[in-house]
Amino acid sequence: MSNKDDILKRYRANVIKKFDMPDLSDIKAITYPNPLVQFVKMTEMVGGQVIEVDPGRDVNVLIRELFPEAKEIASNLPEITIATRNPDTVGRARDLNGTDVGIIRGSFGVAENACIWVPQTMKEKAICFISENLIILLPKSQIVNNMHEAYKRIEFDKEYDGYGTFISGPSKTADIAQVLVMGAQAARSATVLLMPE
Repeated sequence: MSNKDDILKRYRANVIKKFDMPDLSDIKAITYPNPLVQFVKMTEMVGGQVIEVDPGRDVNVLIRELFPEAKEIASNLPEITIATRNPDTVGRARDLNGTDVGIIRGSFGVAENACIWVPQTMKEKAICFISENLIILLPKSQIVNNMHEAYKRIEFDKEYDGYGTFISGPSKTADIAQVLVMGAQAARSATVLLMPE
């Protein structure tokens, strides 16, 4: 038996009182008259931006307009033809270092907190965190009200060992001297492109 198993066995043997799990079927989670409007509002509140892509618009041209100085663009999405790096073909995650713009796809967004569920659909998930600027393509119709609805919709890509993450806006911290720093642990900017169906 490992040390971990031994420790857990001792904890379980010393439980004084056990409690039943609460009934979660009756939770009245927050809902919105228009989840999309709330999602946009919350995304802007957390420092991101949302752009609705018109049907027929070339997303590659839009991305170039948003980031005209970008030299290294990483994506494995088939519709992204301007990518200079592919997270599926790099040798190691650190080969994505220096990525100016990373472009990924989100499955759905959450209105209450602007989170977007991003399942790993690429070999190197570092693209989600190492890119200076992150662009998330999100179907406009895929916005849920709250995290209770979101957790019911989570799906993992089996090819990548069931990894996924919620991303909400750019990375930021105010831990040091209460000064807000963008891009402290990940992207300096986050742009959500709401894609037509």
